[in-house]
Amino acid sequence: MAKTRKAQNRIELLQGTLDLLILGTLQWGPRHGHGIALAIQAQSHDVLRVETGSLYPALHRLDRRGWLRSEWQTSDKNQRAKYYRLTRAGKAQLLAERSKWDLMVSAVAGVMTPSH
Repeated sequence: MAKTRKAQNRIELLQGTLDLLILGTLQWGPRHGHGIALAIQAQSHDVLRVETGSLYPALHRLDRRGWLRSEWQTSDKNQRAKYYRLTRAGKAQLLAERSKWDLMVSAVAGVMTPSH
């Protein structure tokens, strides 16, 4: 029952939101793709779950934009994995996206609880 309720409470992510979450996760240091997905899931208390089909295209898109850099390394499980890290441009983009997000949250809250 609890697992079903958690599944019902999961939120589908819009592309821009996913980009923000990836950039936000990488502000704490490099991670491989699966590690990024697990961090988002854990930090959202299992509300947000990023599927592989969304995550890797987003990582490639952010890499093409110059916001991430990637390199192959050996993971904790002794497997080759591509690790992603924020670039200087990625850190600047994170700040810009965070400002837009704060504005969006404020706007939605205003609509949901209008003043009299």
